[in-house]
Amino acid sequence: MTGALENIRVLDLSRVLAGPYCTMIMGDLGAEVIKVEAPGGSDDTRKWGPPFQNGVSAYYLCANRNKKSITVNLKTDEGIETIKDLVKESDVIVHNFKTGSMEKFGLDYETLSKINPELVYCSITGFGETGPYKDYPGYDFIIQAMSGLMSITGTEESGPQKLGVAITDILTGLYACIGIQGALLERTQSGKGQKLDISLYDSAVSALINIGSNYLMSEKIPVRLGNHHANIVPYQTFQTMDGEMVIAVGNDNQFKALCTILGKSQYSEDDRFKTNPDRVTNRDILVPLLQEVFTTKTTQYWQEKCQENNIPCGPIQNLEEVTQDPQLIARNMFLETEHPTAGLIKMIGSPLKFSRTPVTLRNHPPDVGEHNDSLLSNKNRS
Repeated sequence: MTGALENIRVLDLSRVLAGPYCTMIMGDLGAEVIKVEAPGGSDDTRKWGPPFQNGVSAYYLCANRNKKSITVNLKTDEGIETIKDLVKESDVIVHNFKTGSMEKFGLDYETLSKINPELVYCSITGFGETGPYKDYPGYDFIIQAMSGLMSITGTEESGPQKLGVAITDILTGLYACIGIQGALLERTQSGKGQKLDISLYDSAVSALINIGSNYLMSEKIPVRLGNHHANIVPYQTFQTMDGEMVIAVGNDNQFKALCTILGKSQYSEDDRFKTNPDRVTNRDILVPLLQEVFTTKTTQYWQEKCQENNIPCGPIQNLEEVTQDPQLIARNMFLETEHPTAGLIKMIGSPLKFSRTPVTLRNHPPDVGEHNDSLLSNKNRS
């Protein structure tokens, strides 16, 4: 069986997370991904830690499987020529240098598209290649703050909070991957490549979805609701006798079923709570009433009752519990492979499940320059 992107070659000149995450997905899908770093290694995540395993960073491992690694010195004419030679036989190039850097190298889209008119060229930057912020550096944390995501995360008491992972990097990597594949599909019709200009800032703002739409319609600045939902009630965490769980009631029928298992059928007939808009308006009255009942039984008890009645629910699990979850194990969401330096390593698997062209783990996250000998001629090695 072959991967969905077999015979696609990707030159990955990116580092840290957004770009490497994008190219790892393409590698998972079967593309040949060549990771390009400066001699000695220039991906900062190789040094981000602890934890390290035999000197190899867990952070680096998370976004670099299914790639090969070469080292090229872009500060030399020989290094630039090496990239141009590789471009002749590549389908995609991904970079996340600051705006203007690739032009200084002589590796801008206009130059490389003359070498290979079918090249799909993806630029990932903090703020994009146009506009007044185009020259600003942008890390995920800065983008979370500026995009509005932090302003709606947390509670009024906690103040603005970032998400626990670099979510804008992940979103940008996904958008970049989608855009690249769209350009590859279009290329089959036109025979031409094109340039993609993807930014963390744009990607983060796109993720405001319903909260952004709420503001555009009402012009009311949203408040931080913590684990509550702006448009749906009850859709939040509840304390149980022995822990916490999430209840996500998406419609009025589910609310009726919830009231029944709580032994409070009268709530679903109460004019203050009959419909979701009523419940949103009167959340401060309803939620304490529900919370009082939830504390009388265990999380497992409520889980079983909710599942029996098709009410979406789930416990709040820590990562030890997540890695032991039989559903995730059955879905092959945790992988192991041998690494030449780190030894046996564990990684989170791919969520993409294909019937004919399954995702495979073909290559461990490479050491710096591990594939110089096989991919670079002596003339082009630098």
